Amino acid sequence: MNSRLYFLILCLCLCLSGCLGPTASVQQADDVAYTIIAEKQADLGVDYPFSLQRPEDRLRQRLLPATVDFTPPLQTGDATEPVALTLTEALHVAAYNSREFQDNKESVFRVALALDLERDVFRGTWSSVWSSEWLTDKSNGSRVSGLEHGGDLGVSRLFKSGAEFALSVGLDLVQLLTANRVSARGIVADASISIPLLRGAGREIVTEPLQQAERDVVYALWNFERFRRTFAVDVASEYLRVLELMNRVDTAYDNYQRLVASRQRARRLADAGRITEIEVDQALQNELTARSNWVSAQQTSAQQLDRFKILLGLPPDSLIELDRSVLTDLASQQQMDLGQAEMLTGLTSVALRQRRDLRVAQGRVVDEKRAIRVAEDNLRAEMTLFASGHDGSSRSLVSAGSQDASLDPDEGQYSALLNLDLPFERTAERNALRRAWLDYDAQRRSVEALEDNVKLQVRNAWRQLKEAQETIDIQTMALHVARRRVESTNLFLRAGRIQIRDLLEAEDALVSAHNALVQAQVQYRISALELQRDLGTLTIDDQGAWLEDMTIGMADEIHPL
Repeated sequence: MNSRLYFLILCLCLCLSGCLGPTASVQQADDVAYTIIAEKQADLGVDYPFSLQRPEDRLRQRLLPATVDFTPPLQTGDATEPVALTLTEALHVAAYNSREFQDNKESVFRVALALDLERDVFRGTWSSVWSSEWLTDKSNGSRVSGLEHGGDLGVSRLFKSGAEFALSVGLDLVQLLTANRVSARGIVADASISIPLLRGAGREIVTEPLQQAERDVVYALWNFERFRRTFAVDVASEYLRVLELMNRVDTAYDNYQRLVASRQRARRLADAGRITEIEVDQALQNELTARSNWVSAQQTSAQQLDRFKILLGLPPDSLIELDRSVLTDLASQQQMDLGQAEMLTGLTSVALRQRRDLRVAQGRVVDEKRAIRVAEDNLRAEMTLFASGHDGSSRSLVSAGSQDASLDPDEGQYSALLNLDLPFERTAERNALRRAWLDYDAQRRSVEALEDNVKLQVRNAWRQLKEAQETIDIQTMALHVARRRVESTNLFLRAGRIQIRDLLEAEDALVSAHNALVQAQVQYRISALELQRDLGTLTIDDQGAWLEDMTIGMADEIHPL
């Protein structure tokens, strides 16, 4: 009875200690992944918190129509009042609501889970199997019935040297269902170890998958950092383009109102016999064209705003209001001194040191070099030393009358085996080695191509910034001339010295000059951000917005891999 009670208690303890529910399992996986990511962030000098959780009261839910049914506690409102978003707030909203942003965070998380799985290979692995069976034996002419309880508890461990150790202990308890209730306990212990001596031996070869998984987490974080910068620039660029189109709507409306006044003035002059009816029709035609342009500008602006909402992760029917003062700030911002061509050479050098995607590509070259080493190892002969030991004995229904078994090392069975597999057939391994060299050469070419593209991106961004800077100067002067031209043509028209067509052309030139100046100011700001992005020097805070700095300087060096 004591043996059976001991056996049942042991089984219960093992079952309770080895089981996790779904919620606890998910939480445990989250804790492990977050710990890995935090470790790698610390190694890389990244200090912002990483989390997959999105705020429960996301802006998306607050902006959805009330008719949409969501499970509490998410609340919806009538969304009758637009939500004002500054540029910085829009960047924060995108970081929390954008599906693309969330997908990229989850990619980092998945790589961290993969690393945990590789680390688990070198941890001790426990296993247990327990059973209880009712049996009847009539082979000896008499009927014998009883219960067999059995279980195995084992642990195995792969060491980074390549050695693998396994130990298992089996317990069984047999009890006859007879009047005397005869019972017997058995115990069996098995241990084995295998040690590779040639092929597959050594820390470098055995831990290669683990090392690659460690580096993959670093790559994922670098790629995510690159994505955060690119995404912030994309959001800011779309924000500014929406404002530019809104400004075009205002400009088109103002132009339409001026042309209405010009047509009315032309009507009065025609009634006074000072101009012809043809000129009145010209004014009316330009007025109708201006109204059509105003309506078209409204539609284009609304479409661009809807696309911007989707980029933020918001529904297109949500009501948001952008900060129109940003355009005024752009007009007042002092332009950077871009210097001479020597500065461009220095900028490309900065980009080659700072770009995260280039660091990933360079790391992949090292990975391919290690893959060659593993492929070369697979060509070697395989020599493995095996050793095993067995002690104890089990009990069954037919041996229920025997004494309880015990472990006695002096009576155990032990063996050792040296296995040698000579490399006579290694065709697959030979071809794998050749493919590894091809992959290495291809990755080196990819790095060269990426370096050239980085240089090209920086040079193009620098040229676009220079062009936008010069365009601002030109369009500022053009706008001044256009305004002066409108004023003078109005005076000359009243004096009867010019035709209505001259005034209409001056009005069109004023609209074009105003739109071109705002477009140049927006493009200058976008080009400055794109240059910092391509240099790898754009600093992003933990909420997805950049730390405002319009200078183009030397950023801190990226922590080496």
